Amino acid sequence: MKPPYARSAVPGVGRLGLVEPTAPAELQAIGWSNLDSVELLWSLSRAANADLALRTLVRMQEGLGDAWAELDRALHTDKGLRGRLLGLIGASSAFGDHLVADPSSWKLLAGDMTLPSKDELTRRLLASVGAVPETGPNASAMLYRAELAGPEAIAALRKCYRDQMMVLAAADLAATVENEPVVPYQTVGHQLSDMADAALTAALAVAVAAVSPDEPCPARIAVIAMGKCGARELNYVSDVDVVFVAEPSNAISSRIAGEMMRVGSAAFFEVDAALRPEGKRGELVRTLDSHIAYYKRWAKTWEFQALLKARPMTGDLELGRQYTDALGPMVWTASEREDFVPEVQAMRRRVENSVPPELRERELKLGRGSLRDVEFAVQLLQLVHGRADTSLRVKSTVDALTALAAGGYVGRDDAANLTASYEFLRLLEHRLQLQKLKRTHTLPPPDDEEALRWLARAAHMRPDGRNDALGVLNAEIKRNSHRVRRLHAKLFYRPLLESVARLDKEALRLGPDAAVRQLAALGYSAPQNALGHLTALTSGASRKGRIQALLLPTLLEWLGDTPDPDAGLLAYRRLSDSLVDATWFLRLLRDEASVAQRLMTVLGSSAYIPDLLIKAPDVIRLFADGPSGPRLLDPQPEDVARGILSSSARYVDPVRAVGAARSLRRYELARVASADILGMLDVPQVCKALSSVWAAVLNASLAAVIRADEAEAGRPAPARFAVIGMGRLGGGELGYGSDADVLFVCEPREGADETRAVKWANLIGDRVRTLLGAPSTDPPLEVDIGLRPEGRSGPLVRTLASYEAYYAQWAQAWEVQALLRAHAVAGDADLGLRFLHMIDKTRYPEGGVSEQAVREIRRIKARVDSERLPRGADPATHTKLGRGGLADIEWTVQLIQLRHAHEIPALHNTSTLQTLDAIGAAELLSETDIELLRDAWLLATKARNALVLVRGKPTDQLPGPGKVLAAVAQVAGWPGGDANEFLDNYLRVTRRAKAVVQRVFGGE
Repeated sequence: MKPPYARSAVPGVGRLGLVEPTAPAELQAIGWSNLDSVELLWSLSRAANADLALRTLVRMQEGLGDAWAELDRALHTDKGLRGRLLGLIGASSAFGDHLVADPSSWKLLAGDMTLPSKDELTRRLLASVGAVPETGPNASAMLYRAELAGPEAIAALRKCYRDQMMVLAAADLAATVENEPVVPYQTVGHQLSDMADAALTAALAVAVAAVSPDEPCPARIAVIAMGKCGARELNYVSDVDVVFVAEPSNAISSRIAGEMMRVGSAAFFEVDAALRPEGKRGELVRTLDSHIAYYKRWAKTWEFQALLKARPMTGDLELGRQYTDALGPMVWTASEREDFVPEVQAMRRRVENSVPPELRERELKLGRGSLRDVEFAVQLLQLVHGRADTSLRVKSTVDALTALAAGGYVGRDDAANLTASYEFLRLLEHRLQLQKLKRTHTLPPPDDEEALRWLARAAHMRPDGRNDALGVLNAEIKRNSHRVRRLHAKLFYRPLLESVARLDKEALRLGPDAAVRQLAALGYSAPQNALGHLTALTSGASRKGRIQALLLPTLLEWLGDTPDPDAGLLAYRRLSDSLVDATWFLRLLRDEASVAQRLMTVLGSSAYIPDLLIKAPDVIRLFADGPSGPRLLDPQPEDVARGILSSSARYVDPVRAVGAARSLRRYELARVASADILGMLDVPQVCKALSSVWAAVLNASLAAVIRADEAEAGRPAPARFAVIGMGRLGGGELGYGSDADVLFVCEPREGADETRAVKWANLIGDRVRTLLGAPSTDPPLEVDIGLRPEGRSGPLVRTLASYEAYYAQWAQAWEVQALLRAHAVAGDADLGLRFLHMIDKTRYPEGGVSEQAVREIRRIKARVDSERLPRGADPATHTKLGRGGLADIEWTVQLIQLRHAHEIPALHNTSTLQTLDAIGAAELLSETDIELLRDAWLLATKARNALVLVRGKPTDQLPGPGKVLAAVAQVAGWPGGDANEFLDNYLRVTRRAKAVVQRVFGGE
């Protein structure tokens, strides 16, 4: 008697991985619930989706009827058929439906099946529509005329093409079920491309018969394959890109081409002619001479890149060869075009930006670490080096990687690894497309374990002892995607480093000319100099040289994405030389990728920051992330100000005290500017930080000078001394290129002689200005006292009483306006506060300023507009004095203050933005007007700051289109860094603001 616990020799549905409740009945229905079918059952269990495969078998049994027995016997005896059929119907519901529609077509998968040749594919597809060779004056070897037409022809072509695709897919999937040979990736791509060629040959035969039924074909027509089909690396489901050449090019040849596309798109796949000259707007068919003329005069870089894949496909192959022979040489001069680098960079940005952020990790074709990354980089290297090295003039990505490695342009290991990653990603793409025969490149979402598990099995992932098939798939996706993400560093920069540093004695090295070409294509305008920097950085056998050689591929890649990689590389070399004894520097870059990337972004974007970093290198440590985010944002302006004051207070000698304050200012400027370029600070935050550090340096310098004077004289100072910030300093709105506008005010101490006290104060003020204005390689510290009473002819320092008397009797309209931004920033706080209270009655006069004063202010503004704009400046793009620029906004705001501040206390404010908020709250202007003025002020300030960061010196004029404007746009944070779009936006925003200014300020 059989023990009750004995396991049946026939595996149950659970052991087979069948989860559908109908599975036991379905197995019974097809007769596989017996010992004779055990081997079959285990094969079924290995299908990607065993339930789907079983359900399809049941449907096929129903369709075959009595003929099921033949298929059943064949599956029991023919392991090849078993692997092909079960592998196919377990991985593709679409091919399952195809087999159910014509169950007898399983015989195509039986026996010693070999993949048909291109000639055989062409013969079968032509036979399906009864095509015969075309005769007449334009006959050629691949031009035929079909017997069938219309829907009947399309149905016949679709069935024949789908049968041939099924044969290939079954062979491709067989190894997932049985121990069948794995079909190499390149074989799959070649076979699909041959099928596409054969299919369009048949579609062209139908088109010739339809358009010219009673006469021979009236033109020579060549069909050129482009894209993946041209490279013979086609997907299962993909558009097929084509270009047409005809002699003559007329309405009839255009109709034939259009009909071929219609038939092909209906029967096989989408036939796309968008890569033709002028794209979809251009003529569908051109003569050879017309193509040549277009590419000589009008073609863009991407169009030459597309020509890399061009291949005569069908029709008049001789005309097709004339096309490729004529245009092929133009491809290899494209990298010398003036716009090559910016066009390539723009193309790369467009590809990256075309993928929604939520899909970037799942997109196999366009996402991060994707197929397009590999293809784009390989094609770029071909374009760069293919002119001098004809061995690189190959079409497929894998062949090109092989040729690049053989020529030393890519490391051999790198090429092998990238080829493996590329083929893995293409395998996943193929499996996703086979499932429903839909064009897709997107991995299932991470939470869809069922879909991912199916993909793992369809891609022949097997458990590895630590992970199941799904775990292995996820690990492989992550590993290969990460490897591809580093492709630019690997493909472009590692060979350069091998050329200048002996990292591997066996490595192939780029020659000097090839290295220069490669650097030029990567955006370096002085590639010889760049190569010299690389040589210097990696020279010698020291550990630092070896670390640099390991770091530089990645650093150079990041520099290549900056506005000025040449300047960035030079700055990095200077920084490395200055820190040659600082062991922490290279270690930090090696261990903290975010630090290295941020540093390269800063160095390649700014001429302002490198010198600051060389003198304040500890700021580089702040490029790392802390527990709460980027450490560049940790210091607060108030803490920085206290640090400057306490640091300088340690010194009795004012020169040393000011030097300490300068040192901390340098550190703070480097920190703020770096955070600004990296997009971590907005405009108000930058202005506040710069204004705070300026005020702190003034405070520290004044305190040091007074302290030293008191020590030398042996008695207390005879007067109190305060510094009143004016202009942007008073408003807390300093930029990188701003001077500090100030007033000096003193008040004799009780019992002190006023004459002596004022004389002392003048000496102190002059000493402070001299110390701060001393020549330095740091950004200048100019203290401007031009806004004092009587201007440059007036005394440097006045007493509080003298100021009060002057403003009461002599204040002019412009001086009253200037006082709107007065704010105590340094020195005796009580004296500064009393000064502000004293001037309130002048700057906020009862009843508002007189109309006479308003007219005077308008007159002065008109004079400023006409006389102070520098010669040759463009009034539309001058950030300070131009139309809708800073002066326009600020004068408008200040006029409203002068008129209404006496009745609206909220207008007692030195900040332009805060005053605009108060104007809006008081409903003195509409919210729309407020927004227009605010946007223009912020944009002009951002642009002005970006100009200083990029050029390294104060300037207010935006440049015309070109490299500098592109850098300004990128530093200003314009999305994509498109200089023309940035400029258009600037003109639009300032134009709208100018309309508000003209209406509100008036007088124009």
